[in-house]
Amino acid sequence: MTGAAVPQDKGHTTSWIGYKLHIDAADGGIPISCLLTSASLHDSQAAIPLATMTAKRVTSLYDLMDAAYDTPEIGWHSYLLGHVPIIDVNPRGKDFKEERCGGARARNHVGHVHPARRRYGERSTVERLNAGLKDSFGARHVRVRGHAKVHCHLMFGILALTVDRLMRLLT
Repeated sequence: MTGAAVPQDKGHTTSWIGYKLHIDAADGGIPISCLLTSASLHDSQAAIPLATMTAKRVTSLYDLMDAAYDTPEIGWHSYLLGHVPIIDVNPRGKDFKEERCGGARARNHVGHVHPARRRYGERSTVERLNAGLKDSFGARHVRVRGHAKVHCHLMFGILALTVDRLMRLLT
C-alpha cells in the first residue's frame, strides 16, 4: 500500500522500502482481517496467515484470489479450512493454461457460466475496497514512520471504511 522503489548499487537494480497492507474482505467490501507487512513481501506469502486469521473470525465458503496466489500450498490450505478456493490460473506457460482451462472455451461457447467463475467476478469488491481506502480514508499518503505508527494510521482508515460500508448496507 505504501512503498517506494529505491535504486541500489552492486548490481541490484531496486529494493523496496515501506509497508503493504493485505486485506481480507467479505461481500459488500467489509474488511475482516488485515495484515501489515514489508513492501518487499509478495502477496502470496501473506495469504495463508491472512486466511487463517479470517477463518477464526467468520464462517466463509470461498476464498477468492487472483493469479498471484495460484500455488498448491494456498489451495490446500483453503481446503483444510473448509473453503472452496477460487483462484485464477497463473499462466506459467501456454501449455499449462490450456491443460487447466481446456473445457472453459466450450462452456463459454454454449453460454454456460461456471458458478466459480461467476463468484470470481466478485473479486472487484476488494479492488474497490483498496481504492476507497487510498482515496477517501488516508492510505495513499502515510506520513508517519515505523511499523507501529503506520499500522495505527492504516487501522484508523480501516475502521472508518468499515463503518462507511456498514452504513451503506443499512441504506
